[in-house]
Amino acid sequence: MRSRIFTLALLALSLCACTTHPPQLGQTDHRPPNIIVILTDDLGWADVGFNGATDILTPNLDRIAQQGVIFENGYVSHPYCSPSRAGLLTGRYQARFGHDCNLPYQGENGASIGTPPAERMISEVLKEQGYRTGAIGKWHVGDHPDVQPLAQGFDEWFGFAGGGMNYWGHPTTPIKTIYRNHTQVPEEELSYLTDDFSDEAVRFISQPNDAPFFLYLAYNAPHAPDHATQQYLDNAQHIEYGGRSVYAAMVNAVDAGVGKIDSALIAHGMKENTIVVFLSDNGGRKKHADNRPNRGHKGMLFEGGIKVPFFITWPGHIDGQRTYPHPVISLDLFPTFLQAAGTAPSQEAQLDGTSLLPYLAAGNEQKPHQIMFWRSVGGFEYAVRKENFKLYKSAYKDKTLLFDLDKDPYERTDIADQFPEVITTLNQAYTQWDAQNIEPGWVDPHPENVLLEAQDLQKTRRRALPRVQREGFSRN
Repeated sequence: MRSRIFTLALLALSLCACTTHPPQLGQTDHRPPNIIVILTDDLGWADVGFNGATDILTPNLDRIAQQGVIFENGYVSHPYCSPSRAGLLTGRYQARFGHDCNLPYQGENGASIGTPPAERMISEVLKEQGYRTGAIGKWHVGDHPDVQPLAQGFDEWFGFAGGGMNYWGHPTTPIKTIYRNHTQVPEEELSYLTDDFSDEAVRFISQPNDAPFFLYLAYNAPHAPDHATQQYLDNAQHIEYGGRSVYAAMVNAVDAGVGKIDSALIAHGMKENTIVVFLSDNGGRKKHADNRPNRGHKGMLFEGGIKVPFFITWPGHIDGQRTYPHPVISLDLFPTFLQAAGTAPSQEAQLDGTSLLPYLAAGNEQKPHQIMFWRSVGGFEYAVRKENFKLYKSAYKDKTLLFDLDKDPYERTDIADQFPEVITTLNQAYTQWDAQNIEPGWVDPHPENVLLEAQDLQKTRRRALPRVQREGFSRN
């Protein structure tokens, strides 16, 4: 295990967390808060009502989001599944430990494939502080038992290890099997996975136990395959495009589950002292999801691939009914939870995020981040956002792009030629940051998929031209 030390900034956060209450920490309840992270899979920016969806019904999510803070610029640390989850759970850029690719798809992976046990997860630190911990749903940061939830600080696990799963719980491989702790769950005990995961979350919350809890609920919805029950299909019958209608039903199932969880918190008198965070692991998938008005989709470092639906609630502690304009990132959740729990970060962890609690306090106009980084497949693609400028070294477009997100939030106009000095500065910043990372521990098909998609785009656009103009059609 490589040794790590605090940065000065993290030390400052530790002292703050130990000596002061979080913003508006309740005067009558000084118990550490319960914490629930609800993570969806491939959910598009505009697939929830609180971000403007008009076709998909998400009344529970919309109501709960309005009780808290909706992040207008909420990012994740990677544009697709496994690396993004590794970053969220560790509070560190996953490139630090070589986890910037999806896990290999074929066969069983060994203990060296996945987030290394040396990396401290939120669950491990909170468990040491007396929290009971539960993981439900999709794991996808390690298939081997040595890197599954029960080996990473979780007391309970109900879910599957791999990246994809049908919604009826039918096992296809040892990886694509539903487990309760170390035991495979019989098919007859499962119904529809989104409902099963929601019901399991309610069961976990309802356990008679005086200890605070940390629940990581990672739905596999609305990731493919497109499966839904009649109940949820009926709620999307107004959508005439079949693929979008089934997708909407899958999102509606998540919303129904979140409603059950909220009701359980209220019934048990827990809501006022429970932090709930909702987000997606990356931007919406290419088919059926809606990332508008953002450009791009899952797998890309355009905003549509890394900017996600994202909110936090903590009634009575964080003022609600508002949006927050400054960029935040999923890496911030780890230090936020630690400060809320009154816990100093472990000396074995050097976190890349920052606690959001001081920035969400009334009157604080400072920004949590001055610069953010993204890396796919060891630098095959990368991006840097520093204040209003965003650099994107895109293999998809075969060039380095620059956008001014204040003037052009939807990344329509590349201004790289106008600001060569900004390109140089941001590339230098990326190089310095990347020097602290390591090479990917394994690779995935993302580079090949990106190039094939780029070729397919150009072929499709070329076919739209009059035949005489097709020769010489160029990328733009």
